[in-house]
Amino acid sequence: MEALNASFVPSPHIPATPAQVLRKSQFLHFQFSSIPSSFVQSYDRNKSSSKILTTLSSSVSTETLDPTEPALETDSQQETFDWYAQWYPVMPVCDLDKREPHAKKVMGLDLVVWWDRNENEWKVFDDTCPHRLAPLSEGRIDQWGRLQCVYHGWCFNGSGDCKFIPQAPPDGPPVHTFKKACVAAYPTTVQNDIVWFWPNSSPEYKDILSSKKPPYIAELDDPSYIKTMGNREFPFGYEILIENLVDPAHVPYAHFKLLPGPPAKNRVKLDREGGAPIDITINKLDKEGFHASRFGGITNFMAPCVYKSAFSLPPKKGNEPQRRGLLLFFCVPVGPGKSRLIYTFPRNFGVWMDRIMPRWVFHLSQNRILDSDLYLLHLEERRIMEVGPTNWQKACFVPTKSDAQVVAFRRWLKTYSGGQINWGGKFSGALPPTPPKEQLMDRYRSHVVNCSSCSLAYKSLNALEVALQVISFGSIGAVAATKQNAMSAVARTSLVLMAILCFAASRWLAHFIHKNFHFHDYNHALL
Repeated sequence: MEALNASFVPSPHIPATPAQVLRKSQFLHFQFSSIPSSFVQSYDRNKSSSKILTTLSSSVSTETLDPTEPALETDSQQETFDWYAQWYPVMPVCDLDKREPHAKKVMGLDLVVWWDRNENEWKVFDDTCPHRLAPLSEGRIDQWGRLQCVYHGWCFNGSGDCKFIPQAPPDGPPVHTFKKACVAAYPTTVQNDIVWFWPNSSPEYKDILSSKKPPYIAELDDPSYIKTMGNREFPFGYEILIENLVDPAHVPYAHFKLLPGPPAKNRVKLDREGGAPIDITINKLDKEGFHASRFGGITNFMAPCVYKSAFSLPPKKGNEPQRRGLLLFFCVPVGPGKSRLIYTFPRNFGVWMDRIMPRWVFHLSQNRILDSDLYLLHLEERRIMEVGPTNWQKACFVPTKSDAQVVAFRRWLKTYSGGQINWGGKFSGALPPTPPKEQLMDRYRSHVVNCSSCSLAYKSLNALEVALQVISFGSIGAVAATKQNAMSAVARTSLVLMAILCFAASRWLAHFIHKNFHFHDYNHALL
């Protein structure tokens, strides 16, 4: 794809070979491409219905960008954002196995996600058996399609009703019908191939889907769009995750050599990475989130979870349809110091690559990008907690328009939620301790076990490593066990050479597996 010379960053391009795919991700680059206004559909700012956040769109100065200034003026300024009256994404359907229950956490709630084959629906329950509070996610789905607790065998249907207690006498009272024998079942739906749940199991919310639905992304259901999904668990909170995703200025520095840097054409590079001013304007900010624009590109934060950036490119040929795409991040608050990211980049061009290559190949490069600033974000969150999240605007100095979306998010959080998530009293506010770096950045626990494609690739590559070692040692054993006259010199040499090659390949593969599926460190000073 041709470079967008009018952009701050080159356009997203589709690598032509698998080797290029492994070097850098063509997907995450979408976030950092600034699309010329001539390539993007006109955007209705609707200034009559909402005030412009002039503080962020005005000329840059330390005074006007002071986050403590009362720049936000909307009719709903005094409203409070209800964190437990929202739909939350749990996991992509492609990464959930229908044969077993899955343990997940969202908004501090321990959940079990399982497939109810009797109703052909995904279900989200409280991950606690009412008997002795054992985790239902450690159980199984029995032959009748019920969720069974592995501790004592209690069984539950798709509504959370207890249908069987093995220890209850058949001629005794029907204790399984008691209300206390039921499991809390949360309203659940599948939209855009993602399981969503409503974090309140009260009966009044049973039909909440009829009055309020999760944010709908039409492109994810458009068959002309490709939409490869991924997910990742992070050792830092939802607030830090959102901040990082809406901040394009960190890309040439935190992801140096992993993503293409800004082009130096028509300007002088002032440092190695080539960072430059980024003109970002906040067009609207209210309780539902904010809208922003930069170089004609449109971004939208839909509170509390969705960050979307739409772009369009001219067709390569005159008779081809316009090329369109989205950058989509679904940001999930898990608990203090923990978050989950579900990401996908639907587009209607370059779809052939996603159809012939497995997801795990793309995830290799995407995980390298996500890992490259993971450790510093983890530490940054601790600095912010030391000064207090409600004091973010005073502690952080954000004098340039490149930080406009970060400031907008923090203003949204402060205006409608007091500067932090309301966890409903579940947590004291302290962050979990910092583990060793190898554990903090362990890809296996944070991604591989939660990704069906990477998990299968991990098992297959490990099996291949073992097979190569067996062939290597078997070849050496065959040479050693065979009498010299019974095997020609050519055959002996061939077997020894094959043993050496197989052993070397197994060692290379072991290194590849560890580096891509377990731990890969980053020393930004030596890049």
